[in-house]
Amino acid sequence: MNEQPTSLPAPAPLALERSAQLLAQLRAALHAGGGWLPFDAYMQQALYAPGLGYYTGQVGQFGDFGSDSDFVTAPELSPLFGRTIAAQVARVLQQAALDSVVEFGAGSGQLAVQVLGELDRLGCAPRQYAIVEVSGALKHRQRDTLQRAVPHLADRVQWWSRLPERFDAVVLGNEVLDAMPVKLLSKHPGGWMERGVTQEGDDLVFADRPTTLQPPDPQAQALPPGSVTEIHPHALAFIRTLAERLRRGVALFIDYGFPQHEYYHPQRHMGTLRAHYRHRALDDVLLWPGLADITAHVDFTAVALAAQDAGLDVLGYTSQANFLMNCGLLDLVAEEFAAGPPPVAPSSAAALCQATAAPGGSHYLRQTAAVNKLLGESEMGELFKVIALGRGVDAHALHGFARGDRTHTL
Repeated sequence: MNEQPTSLPAPAPLALERSAQLLAQLRAALHAGGGWLPFDAYMQQALYAPGLGYYTGQVGQFGDFGSDSDFVTAPELSPLFGRTIAAQVARVLQQAALDSVVEFGAGSGQLAVQVLGELDRLGCAPRQYAIVEVSGALKHRQRDTLQRAVPHLADRVQWWSRLPERFDAVVLGNEVLDAMPVKLLSKHPGGWMERGVTQEGDDLVFADRPTTLQPPDPQAQALPPGSVTEIHPHALAFIRTLAERLRRGVALFIDYGFPQHEYYHPQRHMGTLRAHYRHRALDDVLLWPGLADITAHVDFTAVALAAQDAGLDVLGYTSQANFLMNCGLLDLVAEEFAAGPPPVAPSSAAALCQATAAPGGSHYLRQTAAVNKLLGESEMGELFKVIALGRGVDAHALHGFARGDRTHTL
């Protein structure tokens, strides 16, 4: 197995055993493929192999720093994130007379809790909140999270293993597109080659083969030999399938990425592919199959073009910071601070301190830090974008793009 960097904490023995089982499956696939797997096939197995992949074989990926998690998503940072998203969802539900919300890849279930709870507070809880989830382990975690946090709404939630042939809904996808397998392209003096995975001794390594595939942006042709980049056929196929099935509604995707002219800029000549393990970004995406997340930034231009070609309208595109502020995040922050810290049982000195905290106390510091991360230009505020795709819905319902819309940059 690829050598562990000394700076990384070692996985637990059971986790290493699961990774070894997945590695055996990958070696069998390599043998069946003549000794070479295209990278998207490797990534599919590493993330989604039944019972062994990163998202299908464990449940501890999401969480705060200092935990055994690997990364933090916005709903884990602050419940204000989901409540703000819910303000946009509520407006679409009401103006378009829709009664269903569909969330892809609901992770820990926190976004579903936040959106459902806020919609209920606003008086427009949907008849149905459907979660499309491939991981059985995460389904159990989501069900438990919802049952604890919003038990009076839990009967509105159902899990879909696949999309129905036709449906009307507001669709949510937070950090979904970045987790879809990508193809890797490597620039050689003679042109582009496809990068895949092979085996040398006990290690998995990269190997390139001739291909007719090309990056979609012309400026990528000027990248020097040695450059590596990604293309996104799986994400675009997903968008086309969504377009076929969504009869009427809006899909909001929130993810890190760029428009195409930035994605294939010469400064990004080594691509965006990374692995994430214990809140560390790894360049070695072949280390510990199934134990590290693997992601690539989203090409939002390709997403928009695929949606348009499949008959959806591009209703808005902006930064996460613009979207959240347009939807009233700062108003929610003011309400939260005016209400004071949440009540706690005074069973300890620490609890008593928190219960009597004044502005500037730990509760406010945590909320302020979370909001700064959600909005900060050097944090998630600018790196993350929001794109709205839809059919049969008035764009005026999407106040999240009222200021700072960047659709013209796609």
